[in-house]
Amino acid sequence: MKRILLRSTLALTLAATAAFAQQSATLQAADPGSTQQPAAQQGHRHHNFDPHKAAQHLGKKLNLTDDQTAKIEPILADQHQKMAALHSDTSLTPDQRHQQMHTIFEQTHSQLAGVLTPEQMQQLGFMRHGHGRHQQQGQGSAPSAS
Repeated sequence: MKRILLRSTLALTLAATAAFAQQSATLQAADPGSTQQPAAQQGHRHHNFDPHKAAQHLGKKLNLTDDQTAKIEPILADQHQKMAALHSDTSLTPDQRHQQMHTIFEQTHSQLAGVLTPEQMQQLGFMRHGHGRHQQQGQGSAPSAS
């Protein structure tokens, strides 16, 4: 069960990050005056994260109600704020950082589980593994909880 929870939370994080990484790249291409960062640093541009847009993106992907979308926005904002603080804390060892990251993901997942239906949580997990399209087309099977 913990593995499913972690996977779902990671799915949310990756889906939101992917959506905004693409948006960020598009914005940079449209603004020739922007300073280009190396590709390795582009994924760490936390200041571009917009919880409202992330909630809207997930709302569309998971077919959320307006109420659900509104409720996940502060959850995403809180997770982003905690992760940004964690990444900027240079006093932590890699193991401590990993453990705290895991705790943040678990907290986020728990909060999302209080808003989303079990089916939406499952779809979120499928998004993490790239199975979402296959499931909708009936070509895949649910991943086992191993």
